[in-house]
Amino acid sequence: MVEFRIDRRSGVATYQQIVQQVRQALRLGTLVEGDRLPTAAQVAAATKVNPNTTLKAYRELEREGLVEPRPGLGTFVSRTLARPESAGDAVLRAELADWLDRARTEGLDREDVEALFSAVLEDRFPRS
Repeated sequence: MVEFRIDRRSGVATYQQIVQQVRQALRLGTLVEGDRLPTAAQVAAATKVNPNTTLKAYRELEREGLVEPRPGLGTFVSRTLARPESAGDAVLRAELADWLDRARTEGLDREDVEALFSAVLEDRFPRS
């Protein structure tokens, strides 16, 4: 099950953070087709967000065809975003972990790493 983490300082709307975290879990295979998402009440209890915020996020995910509500049962993943794993994924993950260890050794904190990574990501993979 996915555990949502809300960053109230990020400037990103709370419902959008939930949408992004579900998408990421779908890409990484943490959530797969058929998995049940936590209820709005469960998310509210864990994150201190209004249940309607979670429902708004789930409606967005439903519009994208990623989840489907089942009355009386909950909201379930209807398709994945994960691509088939390759041997390269494990190598890239290990290299990224090594890079993050070096960044920490150099004194960078999480926000420094996020800023640096975002800048390079945007340079290498610009949005259209």
